[in-house]
Amino acid sequence: MKYRKLEKCDIEVSEIGFGTWAFSLPGWWGKKIDESGAKRMLKRAYDLGINLFEMADMYGKGRAEKIVGEVFKDMRNEVVFSTKYGYDFSEVKQIGHAELPQRFSEREFSEKMLQDSLDRLQTDHIDIYGLHNPKLYHIRDENVFQFLNDKISEGKIKTYQSALGPAIGWTAEGLESMDIPNLSAVQTVYNLFEQIPGRELLENAEKKKVGIFVRVPDASGVLTGEMKTMEDVDKKIDDDDHRAVRKKEWFKRAFEKVEEVMPIGKQYGYDIMQLAMKFILSKKAVTCIIPTFGSIEDIESFVAISDGKYLKSEDVSHIESIFDSWESYELKFTQPDVLNYISSRNA
Repeated sequence: MKYRKLEKCDIEVSEIGFGTWAFSLPGWWGKKIDESGAKRMLKRAYDLGINLFEMADMYGKGRAEKIVGEVFKDMRNEVVFSTKYGYDFSEVKQIGHAELPQRFSEREFSEKMLQDSLDRLQTDHIDIYGLHNPKLYHIRDENVFQFLNDKISEGKIKTYQSALGPAIGWTAEGLESMDIPNLSAVQTVYNLFEQIPGRELLENAEKKKVGIFVRVPDASGVLTGEMKTMEDVDKKIDDDDHRAVRKKEWFKRAFEKVEEVMPIGKQYGYDIMQLAMKFILSKKAVTCIIPTFGSIEDIESFVAISDGKYLKSEDVSHIESIFDSWESYELKFTQPDVLNYISSRNA
């Protein structure tokens, strides 16, 4: 395992992190993971060199944090805890795919959510505390960052990040986040098939010395080789699976795109997953890839990719040119005026 540093703080993280979304609810990631299975996966990940464990308080209404806290309660200085907050999930029986109210601006709410996470994680501090899918007006709210800066001063968090989402296309939020002095990382979707707005975010992050955490590196399973045909999609993705929001036509076109980029992978002897992850790690601005694992075998496969041997710059450029030849897709923004905001930046 190779490691990279967040430049704005003294935190070194593994190139491959551990996303705990799959611990939230049975079936969210196409697989059911019980508590004992989750703990085995976490221990195996640590043994293989993973030190960054990415969570959110709403994942299973604290279930993911609780499991991680129990596994690493006696190893706190050997791991990096990254968790997120902002959603008020107190009035829902279980977390689904729908957006919930966000209360970043309320100091009392934020204090409680941080303390709840600390308690579940059985720790006195969180290394990287994150805004979970913030909107542009949250990024512009000084009260939000006054709270986070106060918590740094108190030693309850070391730094913080802006985790963009839930869809891609959150360019304005990402760019403005990078101007915040104590913010060390931005988390976004970036992969072979979804390079926009990631390219602009990566370019700006390098200038601002902000780390990039990459989520959904596998384009919902297509780039792991888990699914290769539409028959696989029908078998593996049911209504409870978060990937059901993808249109069937998207998957059909994605399988065609795999064939277009694989000649580059074959030059290195890579399969599609290796090519996809090596492409991301070839970017200097990327600090960590955070996959969502479904099994120990998944962990072992991803970890093996972090070896310091990545793509030549000309092959990265070739992949980007292939992406540019594909049809564009509609980005999802937080509010209508964001399009005008981005147009003004590019004027």
